Amino acid sequence: MDIALALGGGGSRGYTHIGVIRCLEQEGFRIRAVAGTSAGGIVAALYAAGYSPAWMEKTFSELDQANLFGRIPRDAPALLGLGGAEKILREYLGDRTFSELKIPCAVTAVDVNAAREIILREGRVLDAVLATIAVPAVFPPKQLGGMSLVDGAVLDPVPVSVVRALAPKLPIVAVALSPKMGEKGKPMTLSFPTPIPTQIVERLSRLRLAQALKIYVQAQDASSRMLTDLRLEFDDPDVVIRPDVDGIGLLDVVDVHKLVRQGEKAADAVLPQLRRAGAWPNRLRRLLFPHLLLIKRRHK
Repeated sequence: MDIALALGGGGSRGYTHIGVIRCLEQEGFRIRAVAGTSAGGIVAALYAAGYSPAWMEKTFSELDQANLFGRIPRDAPALLGLGGAEKILREYLGDRTFSELKIPCAVTAVDVNAAREIILREGRVLDAVLATIAVPAVFPPKQLGGMSLVDGAVLDPVPVSVVRALAPKLPIVAVALSPKMGEKGKPMTLSFPTPIPTQIVERLSRLRLAQALKIYVQAQDASSRMLTDLRLEFDDPDVVIRPDVDGIGLLDVVDVHKLVRQGEKAADAVLPQLRRAGAWPNRLRRLLFPHLLLIKRRHK
């Protein structure tokens, strides 16, 4: 069964996307198009370039996560940089363009100068990925084509409409890395994965600025949850997968293997729903049974 995949943002939580893809492949689903935002953009680009879930799990599990966010001289003002991440991604993606990928792929970003979403599906893939992961204030914006681009999750946490444009006839599977609005769960936090001794990190975390930043990140997490729910309601994917990633912060150093297993578990739980969606995808139900869709929305 052919499907299209929309991978949402979530920082360190994004490793769960690898497990979702592995489960879907093992169950015979063929991913014909993929779109990603933020962390989902990394996995989407690598998968479209031909890297397998097994390769991604092994490679990411061997990375020194504490050294991904070093600043480089040309960086614009930000708390951290993407020097280490850029070096690694350059090694894997090189100068590939979107036209050279094995399946259709797109990632999203936001042009802060024009306050609008930008869909990146042409040009060099590496540039697009560096734009989609540029969390505002945490990482420097990516300057591209006269635009100042930041994390696509600012406006579109799970790019369902984007992947639907790539594959309009296929069922859409959306992977959201945040709980539903109002559900019990720990808010997203911002940690700083660095080789600084623990005692110094703990002392810095007690500073008023650090405490204020924590509150800001938690407030942004609440806003992101609501935006995710609203976008999923409006864009109406056929299946939504929500891995259990409660308590994992934006830049936490994590056990990649554990998160991959969480992704596999979440995907396995929706397999019956996904197989039903193959017969009656949402796009077809909207055309043939609009009254049923209206009833569904009223009872959500």
